[in-house]
Amino acid sequence: MSPVNSDDSSGDPFADAGLPLTRKEIRAREKAVTAESGDAVPEQAYESGEEVHVGAGSAQRTGASASDSASGSDGARTAATATPVAVPAASPVPEAHIPDAQVPPAHAVPAAEVPDAPPVPPTIHDPAEHGEAAVPTGTATHEEAASGVHGVQSEDAPHFAEFADGHHGPEEGVHHEDGHHYDIHHDAVGHDTYEDHEHYEQQAVGHQLLAGAEDVATVARPSKKVRRRRRLVALLLSLALFVTATVVGAQFLKPLLGNDKPGDFPGPGTGQVKVSVDPGEGPVSVAAKLEDAKVVANADTFMAALTASGGTLSPGEYDFKQEMKNSDAVSVLLNEGQAKVMYFALNAGLRIDESLQAISEGSGLSLAQLKALSDAPKQFGLTAKAKNLEGFLAPGEYRFPLGTTAREILTKLVKTTQDELKAQGVTDAAKQYDAVTVASIVQAEGGQAEYKDVAGAIYNRLKPTNTETNGLIQSDATVTYGLGKKTFHIDEAEKADKSNPYNTYAIQGLPAGPIGSPGKNAIDAAAKPNDNDYLYWVTINLDTKETKFSKTLAEHNGYVEQYNAWCEANPGRCV
Repeated sequence: MSPVNSDDSSGDPFADAGLPLTRKEIRAREKAVTAESGDAVPEQAYESGEEVHVGAGSAQRTGASASDSASGSDGARTAATATPVAVPAASPVPEAHIPDAQVPPAHAVPAAEVPDAPPVPPTIHDPAEHGEAAVPTGTATHEEAASGVHGVQSEDAPHFAEFADGHHGPEEGVHHEDGHHYDIHHDAVGHDTYEDHEHYEQQAVGHQLLAGAEDVATVARPSKKVRRRRRLVALLLSLALFVTATVVGAQFLKPLLGNDKPGDFPGPGTGQVKVSVDPGEGPVSVAAKLEDAKVVANADTFMAALTASGGTLSPGEYDFKQEMKNSDAVSVLLNEGQAKVMYFALNAGLRIDESLQAISEGSGLSLAQLKALSDAPKQFGLTAKAKNLEGFLAPGEYRFPLGTTAREILTKLVKTTQDELKAQGVTDAAKQYDAVTVASIVQAEGGQAEYKDVAGAIYNRLKPTNTETNGLIQSDATVTYGLGKKTFHIDEAEKADKSNPYNTYAIQGLPAGPIGSPGKNAIDAAAKPNDNDYLYWVTINLDTKETKFSKTLAEHNGYVEQYNAWCEANPGRCV
């Protein structure tokens, strides 16, 4: 037997009132209380659902809904013997007035003591949606106020079971969250007082809200995945706005910052521009030259292309077009188009035989043909003293179109040297020849930092008033040139050999001619030397080209000892 149907040993059929009561049980209890108090309530009032007016106060009892008849209870817990008759859900409940005489006056309840129950708030639970009988609107009776909790929402009993677990039964005190304690009182006829109505109505309304919560359209909170996706979308939108603002801002700032120039020209370019690369000049300087000459659009992007190629620069003069592509300009600098042109490079200080060999190898021209032209220097505008083109083949890097003749090539090189002499004020052919001869000695004897001082000392030795050296230049480089060898060391016999026309130890004045191809700086030093009192010079370090100058022989001999010490410390370098 379930606990619901077990009777208390005390004989009170409602001793288990602490448990949730059904609507039918609440009616049975009210019948029993009324019977004990002696108040006679017509049985037909329970069966027909008619209203019963008691005395001056009116206690309305309406018919039970379809759920009342559905809530089967075996009557074990009810003290009333009459079985209520369920009213069909579809038919309205008629009102039946009972004469006041049927109610015993002794037990009549004054109207003032039994106030009408406040109207039950509308519920969000629609009985029609669940197949329940419609409950007439209006003022609810005490019975319905008490039974509405268990009867009207019988289908949602599981929800109310959770709600009722935290409340006491009708006979116990109800403890609310605010700490107040309410007791349930019964009047003389066994009906609940106004406090009882308020308690039941609060329970009924709360249960109705709970029971109808499933029918209310609620907005579910987005899942974590959805919220995460929304945050990601917001982040991406913010990033896109930032990038767009940066790009747009950069377009406005480019003209102000000078970055509005293009990164490259489309090419292939037009016209012809000559750009020279000086010895030791770096790629940054060359890139700036090319941009200034409008060969490339942007020095920075050209530098990036040159660096990516992995090539190195070589000194010389290069032919470019204006508005070339970076890659094409890099190819010109790195001689990648050599197969399409005649290309060769001449270093400063090369002797005539070395220069002609380099020209022949680069151009494909016959060495014999080049030598024959060199041995007839007059056709190139040189003085009659010149035996060949020695000293006049200007160093540098050259490119000539395929089919260029040997004469055209040699004319170009000689003219470059003559133009440099004319730029320094030396226009006479004889004087040009002497200047190139001095420049060739300067190129071989001194470092570039001392070119003008070496040239000044040479001219001091050639002065007729010079009694220290008696017009002797005394250059080792001239002696070795006449001997047809390259060395930094000569012996005393070689110095005394007058049969060598280039022996400046034995023959006064300039040697028979230039001893190599001087570069631009050496030619400028020979054309415009420093005015000094030096008569001697010696290079004491062949690696750094450090040169020491002196006015007397004794001082000079001290520097010669430093040179000999360096030679001993570097075996094989001075021979």
